[in-house]
Amino acid sequence: MPSSSSHRVAASLASIHAPVFGTATATWILSAAAVCFGLVPLFARSLQEGGTGSAMIALYRFGLGALLLLPCLPLARDKRREAALLGGAGLAMGLSWIGYLECIKVSTVAAAGILYMSYPVFTTLFAWIVVGQSPTLRAWMSVLLVLAAAGLVFSPESIPPAAPIALLWALPAPMAFGFVIVVVSGCMKRLGALERMACLCLGATLGLAPPALGSGGGEPFLLLREHWALIGGIALFTALVPQLLYVHAAPCVGPARSAATGSFELPTMILVGWLGFGETVGWREILAAMLSLGAVLAAPAVGVPEVEAPASPSRNLL
Repeated sequence: MPSSSSHRVAASLASIHAPVFGTATATWILSAAAVCFGLVPLFARSLQEGGTGSAMIALYRFGLGALLLLPCLPLARDKRREAALLGGAGLAMGLSWIGYLECIKVSTVAAAGILYMSYPVFTTLFAWIVVGQSPTLRAWMSVLLVLAAAGLVFSPESIPPAAPIALLWALPAPMAFGFVIVVVSGCMKRLGALERMACLCLGATLGLAPPALGSGGGEPFLLLREHWALIGGIALFTALVPQLLYVHAAPCVGPARSAATGSFELPTMILVGWLGFGETVGWREILAAMLSLGAVLAAPAVGVPEVEAPASPSRNLL
């Protein structure tokens, strides 16, 4: 007969994935996180203009979180498999950010945002392959709305001559983010929110450290004082804070709505390009933002299965 302590341990493990927020609250939290993610170009371009390499910027973005969350790394044997999976997903996401930041450097913010908005397609495909979540009609409608929003603001005039190759190299970023969404919202059965963040940030940092420190094109960690605010901004407001919101809310709605809610990032990037860098915003961009919001409403909310608690003592006696 299992002891009462074993039941308490099993109950605590099962409660890790009990919904923390309701569907509506989780959707708003994910939308706020997406707005924070959309602020990346605001900090990244300023650092690039100061001579900081893209790999180093990405390392700054994830490194602070890895350092602060190091005590939260899951070391228990029953958590190592999920920690390794999430760390690998973080490593892929971190490396893919080098190409994404290079794209921001040579292309418009709107064009980079358009490309990144393809990640719901990869989320739907990975959810189908990895966790067996077959795409529903609403899921495909959400994907189509996001792609339609991106297509509205895509035009040859918005793509500088040097941008096509950069856009191609940036494509792994939405692919990696789509995979991360599925892993975080559909594969974690034992890791708590801070443990997930620690694994993601550490994986990204380990992947980015060699190219960032070995390229010779980035700044050392002892930076000029005027860059400290930019480093803190990109680390806190576009990584640590939104990721903390994300890992708490994403399991409450599942991969499909998590991906679609992230479409708030596109109108945010459009505003950043307009207000921060003087890019043109017309009726196409406004309609694209409305379609992005429609994608949020169309996406189904599908939660992850919870950990099954062991049978009660009375059942074991039968």
